[in-house]
Amino acid sequence: MGMKLAASWHEVLKEELAKPYIAELKRFLAQEKAENKTIYPPEEMIFNAFLHTPFDKVKVVIMGQDPYHGPGQAHGLSFSVPCGIPQPPSLKNIFKEQNQDLSINLPKEGCLSSWAKQGVLLLNATLTVRAGEPKSHYGRGWEIFTDAVIAKLVERKDPLVFVLWGKSAKEKIGAVLEEKTTSHVVLTAAHPSPYSAQGFFGCCHFSQINEALKKWGKEPINWQLA
Repeated sequence: MGMKLAASWHEVLKEELAKPYIAELKRFLAQEKAENKTIYPPEEMIFNAFLHTPFDKVKVVIMGQDPYHGPGQAHGLSFSVPCGIPQPPSLKNIFKEQNQDLSINLPKEGCLSSWAKQGVLLLNATLTVRAGEPKSHYGRGWEIFTDAVIAKLVERKDPLVFVLWGKSAKEKIGAVLEEKTTSHVVLTAAHPSPYSAQGFFGCCHFSQINEALKKWGKEPINWQLA
């Protein structure tokens, strides 16, 4: 597994990428491949979030958990699916909330790459998963890596918006943020999953993100998809 990240990410994470757990993680993924396990997303897409959104361009972080574990769904961006793939329930609920919040049209496709290219880091806590087995790659090192990513972002002097949907995201980033006195904005709500969406609907996070960005003199996000 090659660590294909934008140059700015390589620079800030160069010490992290040299740590022993990264080599262990690579060995684990190589073993999974040797045993003919199907892994999502495809190897060339694992680091899409870091390729679409360089470190110095990040304005917003939307924290996910595990990649989608169904065929063709995961492509390295949290909550997103490639064009032509049906929208999963959580993503449909995200779009419903956007429609209520910003009165923008419900999109036909579920690919969020246009958000990523505008500075929205769509980061999962774990970057790979075995087909049909949610959380099958937890505890293998990805969480250590993504904790380091969050820590580097929290250290940035220019403020960011952290969007934490659900308990896992709050636990993931909350601990890091509590240790720092920052000017970052942190937005929390229930996960958009159908099981908890009643606590998600009405959060108005998308308008709040753009209000914060405009206050800081940054270009707001165009959330509308095709």
